[in-house]
Amino acid sequence: MRITLYGIVFICTYHFIFMNNTSISSSIYGKIDGNNIHEFVLKNKNGVEVHIIEYGAIITKIITPDQQGIDKDIVNGFSSLDGYLGEHPYFGAIIGRYGNRIGNASFSIDGTEYQLAANNDGNSLHGGIKGFDKQIWKGKILDNQKGVSMSYTSSHMEEGFPGNLSVTVLYSLTDDNELVIDYKASTDKPTVINLTNHSYFNLKGEGEGDILDHELSLFANRITPVNESLIPTGEFMELKQSPFDFRKPQLIGDRIDDLSNQQVMFGGGYDHNFVLSDKSSSLKRVALVSERTTGRVLEVHTTEPGVQLYTGNFLDGSLIGKSGKPYNKRSAFCLETQHYPDSPNQPNFPSTRLNPGEEYQSQTIYKFGIIDH
Repeated sequence: MRITLYGIVFICTYHFIFMNNTSISSSIYGKIDGNNIHEFVLKNKNGVEVHIIEYGAIITKIITPDQQGIDKDIVNGFSSLDGYLGEHPYFGAIIGRYGNRIGNASFSIDGTEYQLAANNDGNSLHGGIKGFDKQIWKGKILDNQKGVSMSYTSSHMEEGFPGNLSVTVLYSLTDDNELVIDYKASTDKPTVINLTNHSYFNLKGEGEGDILDHELSLFANRITPVNESLIPTGEFMELKQSPFDFRKPQLIGDRIDDLSNQQVMFGGGYDHNFVLSDKSSSLKRVALVSERTTGRVLEVHTTEPGVQLYTGNFLDGSLIGKSGKPYNKRSAFCLETQHYPDSPNQPNFPSTRLNPGEEYQSQTIYKFGIIDH
């Protein structure tokens, strides 16, 4: 059977199992300063599980079956709260107030300049020193039992950002193995906002080697090229069969080392914003990843205009994961749905400004399945 997506023909099909409902449970995961940190487990009848904790609204586990029916966790993380309280590269966390980078750690709104923490080579990265990934969120099972909401209020000038910002992130697991993440926020002063989830995936299983043999389709024809500090130049680059062109399925590792010949390549591998749309905010299918030995498949849908492909270039083996194995370079990939990096300083990028009286809304869906040979 042939499937055509965005003009691209796929020769195999992907099987997604349906179920009737989702069970949700909660328990105490650990304590911070005497306060209980709860873990919520969403599980459907197909054996898919998603584990979320109140610290950082972090996804700690995603368990999915392979084509033999063997369940494995497919995201990086730690076996206890202590691991998440230490230094790590944002495993599974909600990123905010501004995901990705802001150049020179500053931006202006209506003539007022705001200085942020310069926590990444003179720039601001992922919300600063204590971003949303290091905050305690309030978790709640929804009355309809269809999901878990995580709420946090970021105070005016927290990490340098203006406005009291009220944020809610809703995690739900649907009948067809979709992890749906809905983001909502409101502010009492003009501010900027760019929320994402920073899960690290390996479809072979957490700790099971590198991800260079994963096949990726990414439905974008441009990237926003960056300088040596990974700040966008403000331009758009057509892919034109470059190593960034994943419009036809390609193994992630096939051309990753060819990036050294690209003027826009910095960071040791893929760490770039792919342009999905600068106009439409409708939900769209943006990526498809498969892994042949297990048959696992991941689809990504989002309302966001961009997605950051990151191939774990800065993982160096110093962190030991849940399986007791080190996380080495390129042992996981991220698909961080987002607005573009440094948008507050780039007038030709889609705006990330949020005003009082407006509601920020965004949705991303990670859909899990298996290859149907």
